[in-house]
Amino acid sequence: MKIILTGSLGHIGKPLTKTLVQKGHAVTVISSKAEKQKEIEALGATAAIGSIEDADFLAATFAGADAVYTMVMGGNYFDPNFDLVAYCSGIAQNYVQAIRQSDVKRVVHLSSIGAHMDKNSGLILAHHNVEVIMDKLADVAITFMRPVGFYYNLFGFIPMIKNTGMIASNYGADDRLVWVSPIDIAAAVAEELEALLAAEGDVLTGGRKVRYVVSDELTGNETASILGAAIGKPDMKWILIPSEQMQAGLEANGMNPQIAAGMAEMFAAQHSGELTADLSRNKPAVLGKEKLTDFAKEFAAVYNQK
Repeated sequence: MKIILTGSLGHIGKPLTKTLVQKGHAVTVISSKAEKQKEIEALGATAAIGSIEDADFLAATFAGADAVYTMVMGGNYFDPNFDLVAYCSGIAQNYVQAIRQSDVKRVVHLSSIGAHMDKNSGLILAHHNVEVIMDKLADVAITFMRPVGFYYNLFGFIPMIKNTGMIASNYGADDRLVWVSPIDIAAAVAEELEALLAAEGDVLTGGRKVRYVVSDELTGNETASILGAAIGKPDMKWILIPSEQMQAGLEANGMNPQIAAGMAEMFAAQHSGELTADLSRNKPAVLGKEKLTDFAKEFAAVYNQK
């Protein structure tokens, strides 16, 4: 089957491309960087070099596809003029236009935990809006993937750990946190693409599915302890700070104030449990294979390089 993937060879895209090629699918990978072409082709896929901000390019690339995998990449959070919600909504509109023009009937879209919320979710509101826009594709089967917190986001705490010996945020500590590996997301996306390819009838006339992807579930302090043990700080703690302090710290580091406020609000929703409320009602029956103890080795390697 012919499958088009957005996201280039990123954390999810590369293992997803490998999996689908190994399963015998004809895979085309969209990348905005021409230098990625050789690497894409080395995996057995076809490269389509262009921008997801170009709806006509997307439509031409999607033409003849049996299924497409879509995602919205983040922008520069330190650009004072960057509007995340507007940017993501614009990309979603491009996807809708391209899918309609190319008559694609099967879509798997990478969304996020918290996308069920229409307010008080901070940065996640962008994903909610994308789902609303893509839901307008009434005659297309769409699976919305909602992964939880990415392990690699924990790299952002490395400077703080080096300076203070602890993790501090407006969520964490004794909160129950859910984490995910891009490898497990890629495996889940591959499963959902193949499920849509095998589907018939009503599913292909506007069917909708939401799938959460979780690799591990731990408290903030359990997370800190595992990471701490890997870097020689077995007593490392994760402490709570007020949202105002969190936002001020992000802005002091040069983050766009609108983005900083959105990030603080997102983490506050995680602390309150509102962000994970729908996940609690729709937990995956099986967690992913990659655990925090596996990621801790990668974390330690990066920590020791800096």
